[in-house]
Amino acid sequence: MTPSPLNTGLGLRRGLLPELLALEPGTLDFLECAPENWIGVGGAYGQALGQLAERFALSCHGLSLSLGGTAPLDQTLLVRTRQFLDRYQVSLYSEHLSYCSDDGHLYDLMPIPFTDEAVQHVATRIRQAQDLLGRRIAVENISYYAAPYQAMSELAFIRAVLDEADCDLLLDVNNVFVNACNHGYDAAAFLQALPQERVAGMHVAGHYDEAPDLKVDTHGAPVKDAVWALYAQACRRFGVRPTVLERDFNYPPLAELLAETAHIRALQTRHGVPCHA
Repeated sequence: MTPSPLNTGLGLRRGLLPELLALEPGTLDFLECAPENWIGVGGAYGQALGQLAERFALSCHGLSLSLGGTAPLDQTLLVRTRQFLDRYQVSLYSEHLSYCSDDGHLYDLMPIPFTDEAVQHVATRIRQAQDLLGRRIAVENISYYAAPYQAMSELAFIRAVLDEADCDLLLDVNNVFVNACNHGYDAAAFLQALPQERVAGMHVAGHYDEAPDLKVDTHGAPVKDAVWALYAQACRRFGVRPTVLERDFNYPPLAELLAETAHIRALQTRHGVPCHA
């Protein structure tokens, strides 16, 4: 049997486990989890993950590789991640185009300087990670509120990293919207300038409106209409790509999250064409 395409997914969070375990197969195409939160986990949580993996395909979105950091890559984590991906037959693995450690974990995603030197540094580390994982990875464009140094634009930096590392992009549409508002660029033009062939998947999420020119990426609220409109543009530009609704706290009833995933599917159907890359 040919597996169903992974079009519409939801972030797998422990706070949602009871309701996710009650879902019927087919309610979602897939669930996305952070492997670091599940590697080596046994007991009731490990059993729950196993049950969900029998009903739904899994994608993985890492949190801890610190691809832009200066410390050597955590090879133990990479080996264990590869084993996790192999065990659950994960076809899409992504990480963040950022760093999250400096003599210990910072528990935040920090922006990388937009420089030629940083492009070479992070691309080398992405290639090393891909070699150790035995697969291509996608890197996610992050939201940021201050940049350490910008010798080039965010767009030029992302494009240069993708080319130099020969990796894919996990396009976070909400982050594009947030950064465009906060840093004064055109979100639609940003999407149009990204290479179609590199986009392996997408994320949508909610954010907080601090001010007209200050948006905060929270993952704690429903997706806003302007982000849905930008996602529709992304579907027209990139086609139907695996898309995850991210929600990290302030969980509503699962029915409300499923209404948002249904909206993802509706926009994919209305605006996108199937992609088989």
